[in-house]
Amino acid sequence: MATLPFSAAQSISVSGFNYRARHSNLFFVRAPRFFNRLKRRNLSVKNIASDQRQELKDPSVNGEASLETLEPDSASIAASIQYHAEFTPLFSPEHFDLPKAFVATAESVRDSIIINWNATYKYYEKMNVKQAYYLSMEFLQGRALLNAIGNLELSGAYADALRELGHELEDVAGQEPDAALGNGGLGRLASCFLDSLATLNYPAWGYGLRYKYGLFKQLITKDGQEEVAENWLEMGNPWEIVRNDVSYSVKFYGEVISKPDGSKEWIGGENITAVAYDVPIPGYKTKTTINLRLWSTKVAPNEFDLRAYNAGDHAKACAALKNAEKICYILYPGDESIEGKILRLKQQYTLCSASLQDIIAHFERRSGKPVNWENFPDKVAVQMNDTHPTLCIPELIRILIDLKGLSWKESWDITQRTVAYTNHTVLPEALEKWSLDLLQKLLPRHVEIIRMIDEELIHTIIAEYGTEDLDLLQHKLKQMRILDNIELPDSVLELLVKQEESSAVDSIKEDKVSDKETESADEEQAEEQDTDAKDVVTFDPDPNLPKMVRMANLCVVGGSAVNGVAEIHSEIVKNEVFNEFYKAISITFWQLWPEKFQNKTNGVTLRRWIRFCNPDLSKIITKWTGTDDWTLNTEKLSTLAEFSDNEDLQSEWREAKKRNKIKVADFLKEKTGYIVNPDAMFDVQVKRIHEYKRQLLNIMGIVYRYKKMKEMSPEERRARYVPRVCIFGGKAFATYVQAKRIVKFITDVGTTVNHDADIGDLLKVVFVPDYNVSVAELLIPGSELSQHISTAGMEASGTSNMKFAMNGCILIGTLDGANVEIRQEVGEDNFFLFGAEAHEIAGLRKERAEGKFIPDPRFEEVKAFVRNGVFGHYNYEELMGSLEGNEGYGRADYFLVGKDFPSYVECQEKVDEAYKDQKRWTKMSILNTAGSYKFSSDRTIHEYARDIWRIQPVLLP
Repeated sequence: MATLPFSAAQSISVSGFNYRARHSNLFFVRAPRFFNRLKRRNLSVKNIASDQRQELKDPSVNGEASLETLEPDSASIAASIQYHAEFTPLFSPEHFDLPKAFVATAESVRDSIIINWNATYKYYEKMNVKQAYYLSMEFLQGRALLNAIGNLELSGAYADALRELGHELEDVAGQEPDAALGNGGLGRLASCFLDSLATLNYPAWGYGLRYKYGLFKQLITKDGQEEVAENWLEMGNPWEIVRNDVSYSVKFYGEVISKPDGSKEWIGGENITAVAYDVPIPGYKTKTTINLRLWSTKVAPNEFDLRAYNAGDHAKACAALKNAEKICYILYPGDESIEGKILRLKQQYTLCSASLQDIIAHFERRSGKPVNWENFPDKVAVQMNDTHPTLCIPELIRILIDLKGLSWKESWDITQRTVAYTNHTVLPEALEKWSLDLLQKLLPRHVEIIRMIDEELIHTIIAEYGTEDLDLLQHKLKQMRILDNIELPDSVLELLVKQEESSAVDSIKEDKVSDKETESADEEQAEEQDTDAKDVVTFDPDPNLPKMVRMANLCVVGGSAVNGVAEIHSEIVKNEVFNEFYKAISITFWQLWPEKFQNKTNGVTLRRWIRFCNPDLSKIITKWTGTDDWTLNTEKLSTLAEFSDNEDLQSEWREAKKRNKIKVADFLKEKTGYIVNPDAMFDVQVKRIHEYKRQLLNIMGIVYRYKKMKEMSPEERRARYVPRVCIFGGKAFATYVQAKRIVKFITDVGTTVNHDADIGDLLKVVFVPDYNVSVAELLIPGSELSQHISTAGMEASGTSNMKFAMNGCILIGTLDGANVEIRQEVGEDNFFLFGAEAHEIAGLRKERAEGKFIPDPRFEEVKAFVRNGVFGHYNYEELMGSLEGNEGYGRADYFLVGKDFPSYVECQEKVDEAYKDQKRWTKMSILNTAGSYKFSSDRTIHEYARDIWRIQPVLLP
């Protein structure tokens, strides 16, 4: 490797470009061929030492990982961008157009980040700190450029540099595709957490999978939603660095053999290789830059069957390669087929196996020789983001027992002290269950370990509750076992047999001492008890039901902590989802973890969700709070409440909102062709399309509004209704038929309403295609009313509600998820509440099943209106029919749209009245921003670090 012989304070002119080198090693450490190429061109060098603002220290000096703050000026940044356009090209050299400008700019930013990134890694290694590892199937990052330069505090310098080069920063940033690594709140939460971990200087890494095609790109056509593959990697990803020297073997299938010494070995089967791709995550106003490691899958070259290929059997030749690569093709592949289920399990195990092998390699390297495995939980914390990474538990035990030689007891104890679990749902379908037969086939050694964990759990349950009351024991085992509908282990059966024999002996002794007069009565009573026991209590599996492995139960048993993600959700987790575990722990069960069940209300990063995506509002907040420190010390947002009645603040607030609304209107015209009035209320519901999130309730409310408008004169309409632009966005899972019907319904309503000359600007309905983080960053600052209207008790948290509130958007919603806490903080008068509460839902469903529910006439009116074909020729009978009946799959209005409809419609009338008073509305908006200070991911991460991971911030020297 050659280094150009120029100091850090020199300027270099190359073929008309002027490169100012901050540091020769930073920009000109390249292969000799680049050096020779430069020498052949016209070079002029002059000393510009006086222009340098900061000197960069080599982090390797004296073995220390230290560096000074780097503050390059716009000229040196422009030189860096030009350098990458010239010497690390992904594009032809003729033009410096926007796509090329983006990649060159991103690579320039990455150069700056790499210095901090490497220093952070070296310092963690040197200090041997305890580190948290966050495992998630999703990381919904969004665009990285603006976030990175914002965190580095270089936005102004990069804007100036790009302007010198003929481009605007906003246009260049718009060329970046969203990283297709997630779907919804689960993945966005993970990305907010990484931002906060870096900003707060907590030692941590994220682990995920590098999906080639993501979930899917959503197209909206006349037929509704259509899915095509994402192309986010088509032009390369300038943020990632492939680590070809970091790869691990991952095994599937095969068999388990017992060796002479009693140990087990997993042999044979299918082997793939997981290769690391690293993405830097820079903190805000700090040197700390942590790592997101994504795994991509492949096989060794010798797996390519060259003989078959040359013989013309190309499919056979490439079979192993394709089997490995497809693991990381798609996020959440359809799992209705057995092949789909196998692929999902392969994805989950690849994430767990590769990540744990990497984590253990870090631990061993930092520990030196000999390794004290008892210290593993003191240096490692593994957080499972939902049940997808559950296989971490048996995989860690497998590695410790089979590869490191530890005993079962040691491995089980280490695992339970290392791993923790975040629950994100109360929906039964999201509490993963996997077929035992499928797991046995794919991961035979792990099934053995899961059986051992289940056996350990059963003995613990018996120790706690005894065997005297077999009905109680049967109930506890049914609710708490990891293995569902699977025979009891032999050790447990033997225990129950011994208990029965002991009970029989005790009974005989009692009979011998009993009086002869009562002997016949006692015998008759014993016979009756015997008969009852035989009729009621059985521990045999039901041959008509499948044998399943309950992953959520495995998480609860195998982890040190279980947390919900909002106060109401955490209470449901304790009182419903895992109530048997919680009650047991509340008595004497597992005394090692008295605080096993916790709440960690989700949060979002203010950097991305106010500071960078809403600069107009950010300037106002800084002006009126008197500091720009509110992005780190969020409690300073609360001081806005003191000025909520101030007319100057209100005027500035409305102007900022109007500018953001104009941007949204321009975006909607570009993406959908619809022209909307920026003076109308912007009413937004953007999130995954799911029945429990009740986009159907929203659009049926809009249909009711439209119908009533049509029945009025123009004057009556204008007097009664506030003009609204109703905006929807979100993806329905490709195989979720009912959700896709809802998308189709929304778009059909929009087509009818938006072309109705009688209605004009009074009502518009727009579905934004391919909703993602970048779209959210545009829509949220321009929104005024945001809908979070899930059936109460079914939304775990919902972090988008926090983002909207932070940006001065007022919420309409149920008492569900984080809505409960947001309403407490922003004030009841500044939140539009409707609908049934969580504790009422079970009773309302029972009432429905008993045929006692009487629908509101307005609800029936809307259904009839839809069935009349007002919104086109599509047959909406299945959709409307799902809201009818008293029981049955896909019917009986399980999500209580009909029950909450009248309350929802009446609440929307209150929204109209409030919006007419713009002074009142603006005050509500300000108080929403002021009250949202508690919903920062910084706060959430502090709580995780303190209560679960037990890690401390680590500042680089």
